[in-house]
Amino acid sequence: MNTKELTIEAGRAEKQYWKDLWKYRELFYFLAWRDILVRYKQTVIGLAWALVRPFLTMIVFTFVFSTIAGLPSEGNVPYPIMVYAAQLPWQFFSGALSECSNSLISNANLISKVYFPRLIVPTSAVIVSFVDFLVAGMLLLGLMAWYNFVPDWRILTLPIFIFIAFVAAIGAGLWLAALNVEYRDFRFIVPFIVQFGQYISPVGYSSSKVPEQWRLLYSLNPMVGVIDGFRWAISGGQASIYLPGFFLSLGLVVLVFFSGIWYFRKMERKFADII
Repeated sequence: MNTKELTIEAGRAEKQYWKDLWKYRELFYFLAWRDILVRYKQTVIGLAWALVRPFLTMIVFTFVFSTIAGLPSEGNVPYPIMVYAAQLPWQFFSGALSECSNSLISNANLISKVYFPRLIVPTSAVIVSFVDFLVAGMLLLGLMAWYNFVPDWRILTLPIFIFIAFVAAIGAGLWLAALNVEYRDFRFIVPFIVQFGQYISPVGYSSSKVPEQWRLLYSLNPMVGVIDGFRWAISGGQASIYLPGFFLSLGLVVLVFFSGIWYFRKMERKFADII
């Protein structure tokens, strides 16, 4: 008589989950492409908004901080380029938070009926913000041409800081996506977080203007290191990086990323019932 043995191996389900992420990669592509089409297909405002929003913000910040407040730029970098170099990563990060926080709710029908690793939903939502980031980046090239500003070799390090921004966006997005399912009124808090975060991030001004004794505390904002890195890479090193603060921000990005995965996985089994 043939008998089959059932072997229970510790951690097997966890291993299978990460294998399923690769197995369902086509769903990731589909969700990301669907959201991109919704944003851009047969629309003018979708593409224009990715350019107009950071451009208008750059004009306002340049007028307020440079013209009215009289804050200088760093080196000979034109103030609009300095502001826009910071606006790009911030727009990507804030857009990813907004997209991720609503991603599970907007895909409630899919989540409640079909099994797949739920981690796919918020991570695919980040791709939409990344496309906006790439579109808005074309305007930076236009600003450089307008001011006849040519970056040096440090521009080659920009992908490193883009990757850090990507990790920060996914980590924070996973936290907000899970919290928004459990506490529906959390969606009202997200716009406040985004707006407040822009004021406490060095978008309209250089972080070097923060008093020295407060810079390490200021770097508890994970986006400070990312924004300083973007400016350093784009400005040809004329913008400074406060290394202790940068590594602190980098450590917090890693912490937010892994804790976001942990909390999301912890809550994931309840998503279908709560939604």
